[in-house]
Amino acid sequence: MDLSYGHEIERFRAEVRDFIEQNRDRAPRGQGVMGGRASAAMLAWQTLLLERGYAARSVPREYGGYGGEPDLVKTIIVGEEFSRAGVSAGVSGPGVDMLVPTLLEHGSEDQKKRFVTPTLRGEIVWCQGYSEPGSGSDLASLQTSGVADGDDFVINGQKIWTSSAHIADMMFALVRTEPEARRHAGISYVLIPMDAPGIEVRPLRGMTGDSEFNQVFFSDVRVPRSNIVGRRGEGWEIAHTTLKHERQVAGNPRELESTLQSLIALMETETCNGVRAIDNPLFRERLMRAQARVLSLKYHAMRLLTCELRGESPGVAELVVKLRACELMQQMAALGLDAMGELGVLYDGSKYERGAGSWPSEYMTWTGFIIAGGTAQIQKNIISERGLGLPREPRVPSKRA
Repeated sequence: MDLSYGHEIERFRAEVRDFIEQNRDRAPRGQGVMGGRASAAMLAWQTLLLERGYAARSVPREYGGYGGEPDLVKTIIVGEEFSRAGVSAGVSGPGVDMLVPTLLEHGSEDQKKRFVTPTLRGEIVWCQGYSEPGSGSDLASLQTSGVADGDDFVINGQKIWTSSAHIADMMFALVRTEPEARRHAGISYVLIPMDAPGIEVRPLRGMTGDSEFNQVFFSDVRVPRSNIVGRRGEGWEIAHTTLKHERQVAGNPRELESTLQSLIALMETETCNGVRAIDNPLFRERLMRAQARVLSLKYHAMRLLTCELRGESPGVAELVVKLRACELMQQMAALGLDAMGELGVLYDGSKYERGAGSWPSEYMTWTGFIIAGGTAQIQKNIISERGLGLPREPRVPSKRA
């Protein structure tokens, strides 16, 4: 059995490695806009990646991408090599990872031309306006309203747990525009400028100590009708496209492999009574289990990418990614903390902290991700009901009914 990729693909791998080695000094640390705006160095790096086809490889050139043909193996090779080298794969975040593929599938030609290119370049930062007080896991019960008024919609309501709203230029949001329709049928997918009059952003401090989450209030905010993606009232279906890509982001093999490599490096250096953490049988067993799960999710991601390129539905295979990946990232962060012993809990400039206090932050961040985007319990319901066809959970009558 020959499991090699073949001469052409190995030549492509060599090209990617050569690019990384020649340009690694130009690559900034970090991943761009996940926790803030991209630096000038990151914007320049992203431009270079777009030009060489190592970012947005299959996005058409007229929308700012490289314009390459979809290629499963080359996509995998790029991810493997950037992860192996520990080099930034460019700008990431809700705009690049979630909105761009949604607009390419559902957006108008004008929306694609206005928003895709500057988003890919990191020039527009986006946030996601889905959750509301009382409408988190039950998203279809959202109450933020949009009322037609001439060429605009007037939006009133509130969003919560809105990551990066304090730095974002734009929001893609779900708004109820058809109050008389059934709750899933009355929602529109709207692109909202964050500098529009009537928007107020209030930060929420999370358990990491940072205020990356926010409440966003809308008071008579006017948004052009042309900013509705797809048809009015059909936002629920479009939102599923965004959620599909959100789940894939949570299971990104590059991030899983990068965290695993960092964990191995940590366990090779941290000692207890002169014994390296990686030589401790209990820790080593946990590490091997994590490594097996990382490989499993990596190959699972290949399966999903194959389905996408073939235009096939992956079914239940797509639904398990977010749940398993978030749990795995939390487990690896927990192992990192345990490997450091009592020093693992130190952060914020403590004299004996390790890794600039990144491991406690990673653990708390991924604990939050198990809740974000639909809790683990909700994910299990989705897998069982939509994926496996098991009986639905009985619904409690709404007090508003």
